Amino acid sequence: MIKSIAHAALFCADIERSLNFYCEILGLKRAFELEKDGKPYLFYLKVADGQFIELFFAREGMLPFSRKNCSFAHLCLEVEDIEAACAAITAKGYPLTQQPKQGMDSNWQAWLDDPDGNPIELMQINPESPQAKA
Repeated sequence: MIKSIAHAALFCADIERSLNFYCEILGLKRAFELEKDGKPYLFYLKVADGQFIELFFAREGMLPFSRKNCSFAHLCLEVEDIEAACAAITAKGYPLTQQPKQGMDSNWQAWLDDPDGNPIELMQINPESPQAKA
């Protein structure tokens, strides 16, 4: 019944700052944007074929963001080479919150936060991991 995860949607306090982070720091490409009442409403960023991150402007009353009553834990993005991905990010002056290490599932992971504090896991899949074997 379910084919794939189509997109993850995030609210942004500062849409330009978030677009810069996801496009310039992480290297995602702007796919398209939609307007509502003649104004930009949301932005789709392409992660892979048929997979997107959707960025929305924060709505009135949403700021400051709080994780207190939220079920969102983190966004995980798969990378080919964890060391190269981390080097590219830090070379652009963006800090990691956790350096690459092997997780309990044997995959390599590193962590950083987006401009709104959303945790992002970068993951390099180990061929022997449960995910690769599933």
